[in-house]
Amino acid sequence: MKTDDLINLLATHTKPVKRTHLRNTILAAVAAGAAATLCLMLLTLGTPEAVPGSEDLAIKIVYLGLTFGLVVAGVSFLLKAARPGKILPKPLIIIALLPLVVMVAAGATLLSSHPSTWNAMLFGPQWVACLLCIPFFALLPFTALIWALRKEAPTSPGWTGAIAGLVAGAIGAATFTLHQPSSSIPFMVLWYLGPIVFCTLIGALLGPRLLRW
Repeated sequence: MKTDDLINLLATHTKPVKRTHLRNTILAAVAAGAAATLCLMLLTLGTPEAVPGSEDLAIKIVYLGLTFGLVVAGVSFLLKAARPGKILPKPLIIIALLPLVVMVAAGATLLSSHPSTWNAMLFGPQWVACLLCIPFFALLPFTALIWALRKEAPTSPGWTGAIAGLVAGAIGAATFTLHQPSSSIPFMVLWYLGPIVFCTLIGALLGPRLLRW
């Protein structure tokens, strides 16, 4: 068979891929992973008992705002990285700026507080639970995202895996936030951002192996 004949044969009966297919697949993976993680949280930790006060509610909103922002920026990156092409820096800049803003706020909080209160701010009663639960809750959304991304053709599997891990870690942190009482902004930097960074590093390590094509 001649080369031209082979090309014509391969091009026969081809159908254009819908532009919304990739977006729908990744968004479905995020939604399914988040819903499964919420169910896992309810099964393992139960329903929240305490109703947060106004101060705790304000800090909880900051926690959820950070994690939701990371999820949105991460998904925006994955929608571009899942297909061959250049990596757009804008989502990565947003991902870097969000923790930076929170770290500045944490530093300002510590500087405006008496040093005798720093230990209570940094080491609340739930810090061990954060280290264990956030990566645990990230497993299901990370699995769902990798499943969705394997259907595409990312040319930077390291970066793609890292951001998939970050999104999964942010979903795990948001889920844990819904159950646990809020603490302080410095506590969030250590015991919420820390596990999210850990999930990002694990995703970067696994990405080249799981997203190989």
